[in-house]
Amino acid sequence: MITFGRYRLSFSKALTFGFLIVIAIGTLLLMLPIAIKPGEDPSFMTAFFTATSATCVTGLTLVDTATHWSLFGQLVITALIEIGGLGFMTFAIMMFLFARQKIRLSARLLAQESLNLQSPAQITIVNLIVGLSLIIQALGALLLWPDFGRRFGLIKGLWYSIFHSISAFCNAGFDLFGNSLASFADDTYVLFIIAVLIIAGSFGFLVWRDLLLYRKKHRLSLHTSLALSTGAIILLLSLMSYLLTENNLAVQFPHMSVEHRFINTVFMAITPRTAGLTTFSYQNLSPAGIAVTVILMFIGGTPGSTAGGIKTTTVGLLTLQSIATLKGQRDTVFGRRRFKEENIFRALTLVFVAFAILAAAILLLCLTQHLPANFTLEDIIFEVMAAFGTTGISMGVTPHLNLFGQLIIMALMFIGRVGIYTVMFTVLNAHPKQKNYRYPEEGVLIG
Repeated sequence: MITFGRYRLSFSKALTFGFLIVIAIGTLLLMLPIAIKPGEDPSFMTAFFTATSATCVTGLTLVDTATHWSLFGQLVITALIEIGGLGFMTFAIMMFLFARQKIRLSARLLAQESLNLQSPAQITIVNLIVGLSLIIQALGALLLWPDFGRRFGLIKGLWYSIFHSISAFCNAGFDLFGNSLASFADDTYVLFIIAVLIIAGSFGFLVWRDLLLYRKKHRLSLHTSLALSTGAIILLLSLMSYLLTENNLAVQFPHMSVEHRFINTVFMAITPRTAGLTTFSYQNLSPAGIAVTVILMFIGGTPGSTAGGIKTTTVGLLTLQSIATLKGQRDTVFGRRRFKEENIFRALTLVFVAFAILAAAILLLCLTQHLPANFTLEDIIFEVMAAFGTTGISMGVTPHLNLFGQLIIMALMFIGRVGIYTVMFTVLNAHPKQKNYRYPEEGVLIG
């Protein structure tokens, strides 16, 4: 528990309210006249939605980022992306560390909850998170600058390089081109750098720590091994799926060489996991390709990263659990380690609650939205999954939603970024206390 005067908040509530405060501050800043370009209509809902999308590193927008927001507004969006991507507690702890102030146990526990750490003693990873993130984003911006500088001029190109390096690393999906990365579909250099930034951001900081310390420890944690293995398998399967369903993007890029189309397919296999930067409109995808994308957005990235979704380790753990159950094995084992039953129960609960939230959101949007005739249930499902997975890829539905529909999308983005458990514990006012008694055990038929 954390105490603020006479009020006591659980860690889940503190995290939830912390993100809400960041969104509120971002909304107020984006409502300032200096944040909007001359001639653009100032709107509270536009500012609120954009601040939520940026803080939740999603990328869904009601207006075009490049044409609606001034340089100041774009700077605010960039700051919100950075805070949302790394987590506001990261910056709070960083200030304590820089000031060499003693960090209270409650703050350590809150940081543990925010960063998905296994113990408060791992709080020193904040130095790694901030340092490594800044280095990767700076390198990304420097590598993008020659290309962007040649296209847009040195100063504007530098700003575009910084913005898109941050957006890619934080898996935010925001762009200043108006068409995402469609103008760079044949630019292998830019796509490669953006793809590396996306992957680096979706790894998770605990994975990065294990990789950097591997030469010293000569082993990877179970979490890192599972995350890397599951991520590699999902990437390979998604690439094969898109090659099959989209015929190596022959419809989207009929005049492009086979090699360049393959590079775009690889980029396409990376970005739906939560990045949201695309080289073409997903409205041109086949139904099978849309289904693959929806699945990838639902999965997301690695826990403790800038990604959304139910996370790769959840999918990997439940896959291994299913295989073990079908084989009649008692334990779920990976890398000569046995998973805790608590992990399996949490993973099952997470998937069930996620499905329940998504089903409710889809039903509410179908009941309350009067969309143009060209939009179908498929488009609504896609938009809902993009919000929950903080992906930001859009079928064009979001700008046509009414106020209630926009609030639903915003709630999905918030849940996807903050985490289902954190939000649910806050809403249900849950306190993890165990009862001192248990009822008799009895089985039921399954399947």
